[in-house]
Amino acid sequence: MQFRDIKTQYEHHKEAIDNAILQTVSGSVFIGGSPVTKLEEALAKYVGVKNCITCANGTDALQLALMAWGIGEGDAVFIPDFTFFSSGEVAPTVGATPVFADIDRDTFNISVSALEEQIKWVKNNTNLAPRVIVAVDLFGQPANHDEIRKIADKYGMYVLEDGAQGFGGRIGGDRACGFGDISTTSFFPAKPLGCYGDGGAIFTDNDEWADMLRSLKVHGKGEDKYDNVRIGMNSRLDTIQAAVLLEKLDFFDEEVDACNRVADMYGRYLADCPGVVLPTVPDGYVSSWAQYTVLVESSAVREQLMAELKKSDIPSMIYYRKPMHMQGAFHDNLVGLDSYAVTEDVCGRCVSLPMSAYVTEEDVKKICEVVRGVVNIL
Repeated sequence: MQFRDIKTQYEHHKEAIDNAILQTVSGSVFIGGSPVTKLEEALAKYVGVKNCITCANGTDALQLALMAWGIGEGDAVFIPDFTFFSSGEVAPTVGATPVFADIDRDTFNISVSALEEQIKWVKNNTNLAPRVIVAVDLFGQPANHDEIRKIADKYGMYVLEDGAQGFGGRIGGDRACGFGDISTTSFFPAKPLGCYGDGGAIFTDNDEWADMLRSLKVHGKGEDKYDNVRIGMNSRLDTIQAAVLLEKLDFFDEEVDACNRVADMYGRYLADCPGVVLPTVPDGYVSSWAQYTVLVESSAVREQLMAELKKSDIPSMIYYRKPMHMQGAFHDNLVGLDSYAVTEDVCGRCVSLPMSAYVTEEDVKKICEVVRGVVNIL
């Protein structure tokens, strides 16, 4: 059994993916070219925004967004305390100060009340200017973007949607990566829409920012690549990865639907299981299920569960063991209220189970039997 079954996905779509790769190789255009242009157009249409700018990875996408806005020293960037490191790493990379906010226990996404408390604290107790809210769509679930937008408007801030795990999710009829002033995603292989290496994309309706992003991602180019008008970076999506993503986009919605069926199966087989808290998807939301993450009673139960799953050749993972505010890289510039109780609790009890479009009902039954066996004994 695979945790995120990329191998079976490839086997199902081998001919189309192989042909796309071979056509790119035979064409001998490996940087740029029509596959990249077509992918950007297709992604923009899928999300429902004017501009998509591809880049080398999801971390670069976040950093490029901050660079396009001129975020730097003296600016505060607000980030959920429970997320992958890159969501916060990009703030000090451009000279800004990261400020972490606690999360909502049900959805694992940023708590809007904790977010506003941190903004108020920074305004009242520092000389930092609150500039950006990084709204992470964690585990495939869109953040509470309606309320986040209200807070951003109230304090005159940008919303940077980190949709690295959220691509394919929806709120009503609106798709993830369309909620931020600028939104980003990652095409890391295990993401909902993954390539066969690294890749990322940036989305915005603002044409001026889009032009700036296109310049920044290629060494700050102007009229051509030898006309450098600003300091940028080297962050381009390889043409082969674009060709792979174009093929995968054709069946992407089918996979999102399949992942939701798998999530429903987990919900049925674990519905009355004591000591297990299942993930919550609010009414009107659709998750793309980058991960299926549950909470158990304690870290000791989690370790026992993972050991028993391993004995049955069932993979499991922990996303994430350590809150952002406890990462050593942030110790020298940690700012804000010391109020992270939910994140600290979740980090001690969360465990992620296999999730992909290719998890079968028999797989789910087997996994849930092990889960029930462990939590009923301990």
